[in-house]
Amino acid sequence: MEIILASASPRRADLMKQVGLNFRVSTCNTDESYDENLTPAEIVMELSLRKADAVFDKEMPENDTVVVAADTIVSIDNKILGKPKDRLDAINMLSTLSNKVHQVYTGVTLYYYVNGRVFIETFADCANVHFRNLSLQTINDYVDSWEPMDKAGAYGIQGLGAILVDKIDGDFYTIVGLPISKVYHSIKSNQNK
Repeated sequence: MEIILASASPRRADLMKQVGLNFRVSTCNTDESYDENLTPAEIVMELSLRKADAVFDKEMPENDTVVVAADTIVSIDNKILGKPKDRLDAINMLSTLSNKVHQVYTGVTLYYYVNGRVFIETFADCANVHFRNLSLQTINDYVDSWEPMDKAGAYGIQGLGAILVDKIDGDFYTIVGLPISKVYHSIKSNQNK
């Protein structure tokens, strides 16, 4: 079965490689707007489905294929934190997260074409992240590393952002951006159908 990762994220690609999946990357620009009335889990599932659908349509597979797409958001007190617009936005996000618990949601869509039929699995996974009480100096030093600028919630737990976190409840890889165990087992169970 051919595996296509519908994401340009190097972190997601690293996780796929880590578990021995052979894949190629194919992406499409998709509309990432969403209905404000949706829950965070519904948002990430909808956005991952949109990405998978766009890449599936672009690729038009003729052989057994799965397109893997994901979307990750950070939520605190029912407010969604996207990628920071600038340095000040990153500082404000990290100040908001300081000494609090927030949620990271990753939605995944596995868009299968197997034995001439199409079927789709979509799910969301959530992990709670407990942040340390961050000093303004720690926040500024972290923002000066530029690591937070392309990440939802203005931090990356798998990098220098690890120093901001006290503990997590849930799947670490959901926070990184792909609950890889669930993805791996879905692909393996559908390869031999």
